[in-house]
Amino acid sequence: MTQTATPPDAALHDVTDARGNRLVAPAALLPRLTVHFRASHCLLWLDPSARIGTLTIEFNGDHGQCRLGAAGAEGSFSGLLRVGQDSRILVDDHTTATARCFICASEGTQVRIGRDCMLASDVQLRCDDAHPIFDIHTGERVNPSEDIVIGDHVWLAYGTRCMGGTRIGDGSVIGLDSIVTGPIPNNCVAVGRPARVTRRDIAWERPHLSHPPARLHADSVTRSPWWHPTRD
Repeated sequence: MTQTATPPDAALHDVTDARGNRLVAPAALLPRLTVHFRASHCLLWLDPSARIGTLTIEFNGDHGQCRLGAAGAEGSFSGLLRVGQDSRILVDDHTTATARCFICASEGTQVRIGRDCMLASDVQLRCDDAHPIFDIHTGERVNPSEDIVIGDHVWLAYGTRCMGGTRIGDGSVIGLDSIVTGPIPNNCVAVGRPARVTRRDIAWERPHLSHPPARLHADSVTRSPWWHPTRD
């Protein structure tokens, strides 16, 4: 994640409380930011060039971290983020969330979202199932929490659910109401419950289809750097 120099007209709010929790964010974002530190030695860092809609972040365990990168030319990031013990939520530059997403990391896991991703409404990323499930004979935990890694320039469509163990390659699109539980390669469309690849060797761009005066085609858009063949 690139750390951007603070613009001269943007005051940076940098405070540490009695339990060692630190908040670093542009002062202009504070009216739209709600933070609950329910633990100690946690860090919230918002890039000086970040742009948010409504953002709530809850630290429910010690040594949690949450970092949000710089904004792109358009869009903002809105969500409810929960960070547990020794866990991290890392959102890279130019990633947007159309409406409030839900992201949860606990039990030492991390959610890592790459650069220039687009999260549609009602998207959830959950490293954990919120409650433990055990085998009654062995006492073994059957639903351990796992990391989630989203590559660069990934589009998560409306209602997408990414569960622990999700790995999505750069440039891919996850379709409406899909549930991702494992690896998805780069530059593909994956849909379903669980999500399965339905098309390979695709690329997507940000122009909204309801805005241009004519139908879009490949020669009418500026191509992003993520036009690549799908690799398994």
